[in-house]
Amino acid sequence: MTTPIDEIKQIYFSASKASIAKDFERAIDLLKSMPAEEDRERAAVYMDGLAQMRSQWGGAPGRVGGSARSGRKT
Repeated sequence: MTTPIDEIKQIYFSASKASIAKDFERAIDLLKSMPAEEDRERAAVYMDGLAQMRSQWGGAPGRVGGSARSGRKT
C-alpha cells in the first residue's frame, strides 16, 4: 500500500502537459487526506512543483459556472 506522500511523488514525476490538470486535482485530494502537518510539509515541495507545471503548461482549470475569457479587451 502506498502512502499519500508516495503517490504525490509518483504524480509529480509522471506528470505531463496532457495530464497536469487531472494530476494536480488528485494531488490536492491526497494532500487534504493527510492528517499530520509534518506529512503535508514534506509534500509541499512536490505540490509547488506541480503548481508550477500547471501554470507553465496552461492546465489551470477555469472556474465552475464562470465564463471563459477570450483574452480580448472589450
